[in-house]
Amino acid sequence: MAKDAQIKLRPWCPFCGQDVGRPQEPVQRKLDEFTVGECQCGATYTCDPTGFNVGAAMVEAIVHACDDNWDLAWELLPDEDYLTGRIDNYDEQTHQVFETKNVDGRKVSGVLYFVRLNRELATLANRLHTDKNAKDSALCQADPASDLPPMEPARDPKRKKKRADKVTVTRMTAEQDIDGLVDLAFDDLKTLRFMQRLLYDPDEGKRWQCAHVLGQVCRRLSTRKPGAVSDLLHRLYEACSDSAAAHWGLLESIGSIIAARPDIFGAFARHLLMHRGVASTRVQVLWALGALAEKRPDLVRATPFYSLFPFVTHPEAITRGHAVRLFGRITATEVESEIEKLTGDDAGLTIYEQGQPVHTTVAELAKEALARLHKAKEPKND
Repeated sequence: MAKDAQIKLRPWCPFCGQDVGRPQEPVQRKLDEFTVGECQCGATYTCDPTGFNVGAAMVEAIVHACDDNWDLAWELLPDEDYLTGRIDNYDEQTHQVFETKNVDGRKVSGVLYFVRLNRELATLANRLHTDKNAKDSALCQADPASDLPPMEPARDPKRKKKRADKVTVTRMTAEQDIDGLVDLAFDDLKTLRFMQRLLYDPDEGKRWQCAHVLGQVCRRLSTRKPGAVSDLLHRLYEACSDSAAAHWGLLESIGSIIAARPDIFGAFARHLLMHRGVASTRVQVLWALGALAEKRPDLVRATPFYSLFPFVTHPEAITRGHAVRLFGRITATEVESEIEKLTGDDAGLTIYEQGQPVHTTVAELAKEALARLHKAKEPKND
């Protein structure tokens, strides 16, 4: 027997003792991402491979157990509403639990954090999830699944891969060569980084066009490489948090990407609201949420969007117009009376749709929003 032989076991559920599978990436990506899993006994678990973010992993496990219902998750009490457990010394690479924290000179400090709701709350969470899906389906004008892009064909692994460079990416973006950019991104993910650099352009029109093209490229790339697009969203949000840098094109790109694949990246939308109070990014936040609301108004209504209501009466026409556009698309009857007052507001503004400028007035946007609100109130004939 080897002198330093270690005991290693497959990870198990602390509630029922059964072996559990390797945690997987969630279908819907988030800003704070953990791999998650579910046990046959009903427990859910998350993995923190470093052991330094156990608190965040615990929150993610509770929210996942509540079917991503944050309001319900924050109302629960430990031991009374749910039980917790954890497995230490977990190695994510081998999916094993080791006796010590060191394996072949490599540190092992991962944690699997388990949460199991009591039976009544598990039933409640499931019912709330079902009711929410029914309300979301009623709010969406079309079936969300009908807007999903087709799966990109698999590339030949023996092909000679092309390398991305600044000149090529700049030319393709200016020509809006989506097909070429998608092929290049599959060969070299640096394509996305070069496109991100193009956002720092003093020409506003070029920034909006680049943001639109980037969203369409990510829409197709995400069918096979959603992780690469998720990493891009993380980088864009991180750049937005840098107070010493310009935020040109960043929030527009985030909105374009989320709106292009809301089924995967919809959870990123709530973090846009962090930038609503800054004058230089306020309009971009309203535009991004409005772009998402055109396809998935339910995802916008799932965020604390009430904080945006004061923008309907903002002194700047461009802010009023974008706010009215957003609230019309999510059928926000809460501000219907305020929108009605704007039907005589002839202040002009420019809104970018599909990367192209559209010149309109606040009054036109208000009338369009009211039409949507009135249509939502009409009884539906089954």
